Amino acid sequence: MSGSAAFAGAHPPRRADRKAPATTLEVADLLVAYLEQIGVEYVFGVPGGAIEPFYNALARSARRGGLRHVLARHESGAAFMADGYARETGRLGVCCATSGPGTTNLITGVACATENRVPLLAITGQSAMPSLGKRALQESGSGATDTFGMLGHCTRYNSLVSHRDQVETKLVNALVSAHQTPQGAAHLTFPVDILRSPLDAGPAYDLRSLLQPPSLLDEGAVRALCAELRRARRAVFLVGGGCGEAIDGILELARMVRALLIATPDGKGYLNPRHPAYCGVFGFAGHRTASDVLREQPDLIVAFGASLGEWTSGGWCGTILNQRLVHVDAAEDHLMRSPMARLHVRGRIRAVCDRAIAQLRDGQPDGIAGDASGTTAPCRMEDMLLEPAKFLSDAVPIKPQRLMRELGRRFPATVRFVADAGNSAAWAIHYLDVQDRRVARRHLPAKRRSWLGVTMDFAPMGWAIGAAVGMARGGSGSPVVCLTGDGSFLMNGQEITVAAQEGLTVVFVILNDSALGMVKHGQRLAGAEPVAFRLPEVDFVRFAEAMGIPGCIIRSPADFDGLDMEAVLRRSGPFVLDVRIDGEEVPPIGMRLKALGTAK
Repeated sequence: MSGSAAFAGAHPPRRADRKAPATTLEVADLLVAYLEQIGVEYVFGVPGGAIEPFYNALARSARRGGLRHVLARHESGAAFMADGYARETGRLGVCCATSGPGTTNLITGVACATENRVPLLAITGQSAMPSLGKRALQESGSGATDTFGMLGHCTRYNSLVSHRDQVETKLVNALVSAHQTPQGAAHLTFPVDILRSPLDAGPAYDLRSLLQPPSLLDEGAVRALCAELRRARRAVFLVGGGCGEAIDGILELARMVRALLIATPDGKGYLNPRHPAYCGVFGFAGHRTASDVLREQPDLIVAFGASLGEWTSGGWCGTILNQRLVHVDAAEDHLMRSPMARLHVRGRIRAVCDRAIAQLRDGQPDGIAGDASGTTAPCRMEDMLLEPAKFLSDAVPIKPQRLMRELGRRFPATVRFVADAGNSAAWAIHYLDVQDRRVARRHLPAKRRSWLGVTMDFAPMGWAIGAAVGMARGGSGSPVVCLTGDGSFLMNGQEITVAAQEGLTVVFVILNDSALGMVKHGQRLAGAEPVAFRLPEVDFVRFAEAMGIPGCIIRSPADFDGLDMEAVLRRSGPFVLDVRIDGEEVPPIGMRLKALGTAK
């Protein structure tokens, strides 16, 4: 390995000039000062007694133009918002909660961030140190409901700060753990008396250099990759969810070797669906055309930033997991899932691509002699879709396939879509068709170029509702469109009031079929008992209006013509589209049933 060791001890954090404060600082102020230093803008959370000193410090920071708190309605929503903020900005997402139930409510969102490799710091309160073990209200230590122990199972780093002199050391450990590969969530919990402990000085270190992404590179593996690319006559590139900052390099490599492009469900948003080499999504809710490309025995399959879990490997399909595979990734746990690959290239994907491009251009400025003609020709959109006629259907109630078409047509290129777990994600992955949003977003930092956000592996219902709020809060004013189901909205829909309070332009598109749709159709397809999927008929426009949020009901494609979308997107604040979809339409979830062993 060579390259910068960004997290190694050879480059310790630079010591700042510690100055005595004009007024007494508390540990909570020091924590907030370090978050300000590394560029955090917002903290998402719900207050409580055990974390009150942290909120006092946030208020003092806000008065001087520093950190600002965003009040969630539920702690899981706070974690989802921090997740969305981190995805949108590339910065650390920060959420907080009080002890006891506040912390347990946070766990789902923290676990989701870890499983999806989103850098996040969770800060929680604890009962005062002298009270631990005495059954204090909402006590969360090892002598009670051990929320600290629970979070140890779903974070990259987990620590109790039991003395004021531990703060800087443990905060550095938490920040580095959240940012290093694989990224994920870190957790620090503070007894309330520790947060109040006085300090005689402010931050002693400049931590920003610690959080720069490493440029580690295996030179030998890159040379081997280039040799494979030169030999291949038929290459296929699989673009995964970890390709954000590297997508330009991947596309240039594909052009040089004339490779075809397919995407994992979480990689779809980095590609233009109309790219001439694009052949669709492989994996959950994917396209037959992508699977056909792999079945035609290409010489070489290069997977970039793909976790190769159930949803991103097509249920561990042999057409991708074979000896023609080269796996390029910075995450060791991703590489461990492809032991059959002929080559593993460890390193930061952007650095790998840049070096490979330079080596392939050496003496061959126009690329190398790849030949995509031996594989399936690049696909038209209608060739990819499972039911193209329904994509154009005028039927009432509106087909969810047609809904995806209307959303892609009617929203501008600057919009980011985020799709919730369940049928919303399935319909969006397969049918959402847009123009080149990735190109339209090239002015943004590389990590923000995805036009479609979905969550893999750990996929909680309602994630997209909070994530959309966090994305909008971290964005530059461009609208966010959240695709969610009525089941997810009934779980987490109250978070739309955060978008209203913050004046954030988020359009919540609710796929309303009075059912837990994936459960209903999964039972039918598996021949299981039809049980526990029915939901009441809910008018979500009236629900929204009761909270001061406008909306409208969509029953047919023609209803979109009566909606002034430009006016919706100009206003500051959320808007609800209650879309009465045809609930009898079967989403493309067959791969999931095969993985469960229930497919008929």
